[in-house]
Amino acid sequence: MSLLDGYDLRDIHITTICSHTSLQIFHGAKLEGLKTAGIVEVSRKWFYELFRNLIDELIVVNSWSELCSIEVIRKLRKLNAVLIPHGSFVEYVGLKCCNELPIPMFGLRSLLSVEANQHRKMELLMRAGIPVPKSYGLNDEIDKAVIVKLPGAKGGRGYFIANNSAELLRGVNNIIRSGIVSDTDDILVQEYVIGAPAYFHYFYSPILDRVELLGMDIRYESNVDGLRRLPNALASEVTPTFNVVGNQPLVLRESLLPTVMEYGIKFVMETKKSLPPGIIGPYCLESIIKDDGSIVVFEFSGRIVAGTNLYIDGSPYSWLYWNEPMSMGRRIAREIRVAIELGRLSEVVT
Repeated sequence: MSLLDGYDLRDIHITTICSHTSLQIFHGAKLEGLKTAGIVEVSRKWFYELFRNLIDELIVVNSWSELCSIEVIRKLRKLNAVLIPHGSFVEYVGLKCCNELPIPMFGLRSLLSVEANQHRKMELLMRAGIPVPKSYGLNDEIDKAVIVKLPGAKGGRGYFIANNSAELLRGVNNIIRSGIVSDTDDILVQEYVIGAPAYFHYFYSPILDRVELLGMDIRYESNVDGLRRLPNALASEVTPTFNVVGNQPLVLRESLLPTVMEYGIKFVMETKKSLPPGIIGPYCLESIIKDDGSIVVFEFSGRIVAGTNLYIDGSPYSWLYWNEPMSMGRRIAREIRVAIELGRLSEVVT
C-alpha cells in the first residue's frame, strides 16, 4: 500500500511543524502555487498566526507527541499533506514517530535514523569516500584537542572540547550525570580540525537527476564565537560551547567549488547504494576548510538546514541554476509541483 493512496493530488498541502525553517518552506510553497499547513504547539500559535498569509491551515497541538495521534493523522491525510522534515521535526517529534507516521514525507525517511547516530553518520561519509576527521574511543589516549558530540539534531547543544584524556572523561561523566545522554556509545569523540567552517547546502533532484549547490553558510555559535571578544585571560576561564544561535552567509573561492560538488555527488551515490532509493531533496555537508585548501567533512544533515534561511530570495549559487529567486523552501516545492504534474510524486516521497 502506498502512502499516497486516497490522496487528491490536486489539493496537496505542503506541511511541516512550525519551527526551524518552516516559514521559508511555507513561503516557497506559496510561490509555487501550493497550499500549506503548519503543525504548531499551542504556546507558539500566536506567533505563527502572524503569518497566515503563508499558512492556509494550522493544526494546533498541546505537545509534539500528539503528532502521531490518530486525530492529527486523520487531519493530515484529509489535507493530502506532504511532510517536510527539518531539524526541529526530528528533534521534537522523535525518530519513532518520524519513522512510523503514515504520511508521505518529502525526502529519504530512512536517512533520518542515520543522521541521529553520530557513528553511523561518519561511517556513511567514509563509505562515500569523503575525508572526515579522525575519531577516538573513550579509552584512547588523548593528547590533542578533540570535540565531543552528542546524538540527534541538537544544533551543537551539549558539545564540548577536551584537550586530554582526563578532560574528556570528566566532560563525558558530566553529560551522563545530567541525563542528556544515557549511553556512552552514543557519544562521538572527534579530532578538532583547525580551519574555516563551511556548511554546504545541496539539493538532489530525482526528477532532473542532478545535484545542485544552492548555498552555503557559517554557523554563529554561543558561546564559542563570543569568546573572541574577550581578553585572552578572561577567555581562558570560559568553557567553549557550540549552541547554534544563527547563521552567516558565505561565498567560496571558485577554485574550491569542484571539490564541494565532488563531495555532494559522492554523498548522493553512496545513499543510492546503501539506502535506496537514495537521498531526495535537500542535504548539507558540514565541513572545515584547512589552510592548504583541503576540505574535511565532520557531519551531515539529511534534510533542509537552518542556514538556508539566509537565502529566502535565493543565493549567489541558486541564481546560477534558476536565474530567479530560489530558496531551498521554494526548490522543495518546485520538485513536488513538477513531480505531481509528471505523475512522479511517488519518486520524491517515502
